[in-house]
Amino acid sequence: MIIMAARRILQLGDPVLRMVSLPVGDPASAAAILGDLEETLAEFRRAHGFGRGISAIQIGEPYRIIYLKVDGTRFELINPEFTWRSEERFELWDDCFSFPDLMVRLSRHRAVRVRHQDLGGGWHELEAHDALSELVQHEMDHLDGILAVDHATGRDTLSTREEYLRRLAAGRV
Repeated sequence: MIIMAARRILQLGDPVLRMVSLPVGDPASAAAILGDLEETLAEFRRAHGFGRGISAIQIGEPYRIIYLKVDGTRFELINPEFTWRSEERFELWDDCFSFPDLMVRLSRHRAVRVRHQDLGGGWHELEAHDALSELVQHEMDHLDGILAVDHATGRDTLSTREEYLRRLAAGRV
């Protein structure tokens, strides 16, 4: 039986967030971490009202594991690796569980393909576009110790969530 638990999400400044995550040797061993990621994401959503994905390193587990829940669809990515990234890019304001009150303007690939394993060790490929592509890239960055703030596109591309929402409501974002 796997006991799932919401875990503490590491915050900006914690050196563990800058670690490069290790490959998972036995994909079946990722089950407990995936359960904790699922519960941690659900708890974050209850507390903050948003959230679509989380990487194992964000709960202090330095393994190449990502859990996503988008529009009711679950994605469990073990040992994910990019196989393709589109040349076309787009800019957006991004946020992160590890700094939920900060928004970062950045550029991402419009589409990506990611090869990953399931709990049984089988390999699959996920092709993601637009919002899902951005989310996958965000979580993949975490696995390599890269944070959204590292991708800020310029001097005026950081904002508190409060200021971002105020400007968005005024039509100035």
